[in-house]
Amino acid sequence: MDAVTDGRRARGDASRRAVLAQAVDLASVEGLAHLSIARIAEAAGMGKSSVATLFGNKERLQLATVHTAQDRFIATVVEPARVHPRGVRRLVALLDRVVAYSQDRVFPGGCFFSAAAADFHAGPEGEVRDAIAAQLDDWLGYLAATARFAAERGELPGLDPAGDGPEQLAFELQGTFEFMNLMAVIRDDELHYARARRAYHARMLALGVPPSIADPVLEAGAALRVPATE
Repeated sequence: MDAVTDGRRARGDASRRAVLAQAVDLASVEGLAHLSIARIAEAAGMGKSSVATLFGNKERLQLATVHTAQDRFIATVVEPARVHPRGVRRLVALLDRVVAYSQDRVFPGGCFFSAAAADFHAGPEGEVRDAIAAQLDDWLGYLAATARFAAERGELPGLDPAGDGPEQLAFELQGTFEFMNLMAVIRDDELHYARARRAYHARMLALGVPPSIADPVLEAGAALRVPATE
């Protein structure tokens, strides 16, 4: 591959990243279903033919947008919680980060995936809908796996790691998040973030988590602090 081809590819990759950074923000506000070659070209100040060259068609653009949103979610929620080894401290850190993810408007319209799921939940099956569902499944699965590992280590005395207990817990935790995100965005206030933190805190205490480990979820960022003994 010659230098000219390398340079052209690098410019194309940079353009694609720049367009997708705008696409995820736009879709979180206007809806992924409404994201099109024409709409993102307008928002990015590019010609439709240039955007079409990068993505091919509307569905390819939407799929790339979902994957970009997933990368941003992982970088914002999952990776910071990995300051802790697997176990209950990481679970608490994940709960802290997922509240902050909505509150800090990592996507301007709140949670990208909540909005995208609402757009596509009753629509026809297809790759975009499957990609949204897969990301939600991955997140719930990660929460459940983290909870199961903590329970197996005796860090969640009230949770039986056998059977469906961790999956049920993940479902309940995500249900709190969904209503928090919906109400906080539609009301544009902070109250529901505090309510979600209190709900997570109460759930952890009810499962036998010591206050010293559960309490940090009440304060944004506190769960990321690594104790000197860890």
